[in-house]
Amino acid sequence: MDETVTTIHVTKALSSSRIVEMIEQYPNLEEITCSPSIYKRISRTYIDALDQLDITVKTKYNWGAESKSNGIEFYVLKLSDEGLSAKQISQKLDISLNRVYYLLRKANAKFDNRQRKHDHEKVNQLKKDGYTAKEISQTLNIPIRTVYYILNRK
Repeated sequence: MDETVTTIHVTKALSSSRIVEMIEQYPNLEEITCSPSIYKRISRTYIDALDQLDITVKTKYNWGAESKSNGIEFYVLKLSDEGLSAKQISQKLDISLNRVYYLLRKANAKFDNRQRKHDHEKVNQLKKDGYTAKEISQTLNIPIRTVYYILNRK
């Protein structure tokens, strides 16, 4: 019995037994929220009965879980800008390597003006000048995999 709760969100259609349980569990209940698809499945009789008890039933979208990042994106970006690799960031912040890649990808989508680790224009210019990927890699002292990534990026 929780007397402080006045609003609850339900994820299943209401039945008479479910309504009685909620009223017993939450004596000060004033509002029940649910998604529009569930609201359509609730009997009009139940809605009227709850209205007589001064309990309103409303539709509300309650999609997805709350973000659990706790602002870690900032630290991932900061460490990335300092030149740390994804693996080093993962170890330093004690988060999975996949999480680091996800946060960096998410940040790049948000902030396209972020400073890049390698000069993409220089790589593309060297390719136009006739250099091979291996020669570009050696000239700029960057991994050949990175060269291919930059050249194949649309």
